Amino acid sequence: MANVVVVGTQWGDEGKGKIVDLLAEYAELIVRYQGGNNAGHTLVVGGKKFIFHLIPSGILHSGKKCLIGNGVVIDPQVLLEEIDTLKTEGIEVGPENLQVSEKAHIIMPYHQRLDLARERAKGAGAIGTTGRGIGPCYEDKIARHGVRMIDLIDPEALKAKVELNLAEKNFYLEKLLNDQTLKAEEILPPYHAMGARLQTLVANVSVLLDQAHRQGKNILFEGAQGTQLDIDHGTYPFVTSSNPVAGGACTGAGIGPGLLNRVIGIVKAYTTRVGGGPFPTECLDAVGEHLQVQGVEFGATTGRKRRCGWLDAVVLSDAARLNGLSGLVITKLDVLTGLNPLKICTAYELNGTRLNSVPASLRALEKCRPRFEELPGWSEDISQIRRYADLPAAARAYLERITALVGVPIQIISVGPDREQTIMLDNPFKV
Repeated sequence: MANVVVVGTQWGDEGKGKIVDLLAEYAELIVRYQGGNNAGHTLVVGGKKFIFHLIPSGILHSGKKCLIGNGVVIDPQVLLEEIDTLKTEGIEVGPENLQVSEKAHIIMPYHQRLDLARERAKGAGAIGTTGRGIGPCYEDKIARHGVRMIDLIDPEALKAKVELNLAEKNFYLEKLLNDQTLKAEEILPPYHAMGARLQTLVANVSVLLDQAHRQGKNILFEGAQGTQLDIDHGTYPFVTSSNPVAGGACTGAGIGPGLLNRVIGIVKAYTTRVGGGPFPTECLDAVGEHLQVQGVEFGATTGRKRRCGWLDAVVLSDAARLNGLSGLVITKLDVLTGLNPLKICTAYELNGTRLNSVPASLRALEKCRPRFEELPGWSEDISQIRRYADLPAAARAYLERITALVGVPIQIISVGPDREQTIMLDNPFKV
C-alpha cells in the first residue's frame, strides 16, 4: 500500500496528465486536490486524445474511483460537460467512479465577470489569467462567503448566498470596473439544474480517503499547474490562486501528511510557461521555435502559445526542496532530438553574485542571467525506445546530469504523448 503525490516542478504543463493516467493503473483512488478548470491535462490513449480540466485522468481506467477534493474550485458547467463528453466515448460517470467534495467551492458567473473585467482594466499590466473566475472564487473562499458544493445542491442556501454576494459584486463591477451587473434570477435557474444533476456525486472526500487508507488501498494525488505557480512559493504575483505543491494535497483533499509516502515531480525536459512573468532561460530564437513546434506547446485550456526555453535546474531544485521530491519523471525528452548542443541552467547570476535558488523579488529575478552548462545533443529518433539502455549515450548523459544537479533519482521517462511511449525505471507504487 502506498500514497503517492504527483506535482509539477516548473510553471505547469509538464505532462502530468499522461503520468497520472499511467500511474492510475496501480492505484485504486485518484484524487485531484487543487486548482480549477484553468488547468488542462492532455493525454493520448490508443491514438485518441483526451483533455481533462477537472476530472482526474484516472477516469479512463475501469474499476477506479476518482475524487475531486475540497481544494478544487469547480465550474459545474465544465464538470458536466466533461461527464457528457466521456459518455459519448462510452465511459459512464457516476458515484461509483467519481465523487466530489461537499466542501469544494463553486465558480459563479460573477467570478468570471470579475476576472475578465479586472484583466481588461489592468491593460499591459495584466497577469495573464485564463479569465475563468478561478482567482475571484478563491478570494470568496478566503473572505468566508463562498458558495460550496453543499450549497449548490441546496436551492435555498444557494439563493441566499447568491443574493448576498451580488450586492457587493455588482457594486464593484459597475462602480469600479465599468462593467455590466448581474441578476440573481438569471443565475439561479441553471445553477439549480446543475446542482440537481451533480447531487449524487457529492460526498465527504476526507472520509472516503480515510476508509480507503484503512483498507490498504493505493491512492494517487494529482495537482494542477506547477510549483513556480504556487500562490505562496511561486513567482508572485504571476501565479495561480492555490497551492500546487505537495503540501496542498493534505489541505486540498483532507488527509494527514503522515499518510503520504512518496512525492513524484514531473519535469519537462526543457522549460515552458504561459502568460506573463520572468523566465530566465526563455529562448527567443530558433531553439525556442524548435521547442514550441516540436513540443506542440499550446495550452490545453486556453490554446495560448507557450513560451519555451532551456531546462532550469534552479527552478527544479526549488521544486525538489519545496515538495520533498522522492523521484522525478522526465517528459517530452523526444522534443530535444535534433538540438545540439543542449543547455541546462545550473545557477543564476545577479550583479556578479551566484544564486542557487529563485529570488522572491521579481525585480531581482528579471535581472538574473542564467549560467548555462552545455551538453551534447542527439539526432536519433527515441520515440519508440522502451528501455533506458537503448537511449542514445547523449540522452542518458543529459538525464544523469539532471539527477546529479537536483539530487533526486529519475523514475520514469516519457518519449512521446501516447501512454505506451514510456520508459519505467522504478514504479513509485512499489513498496
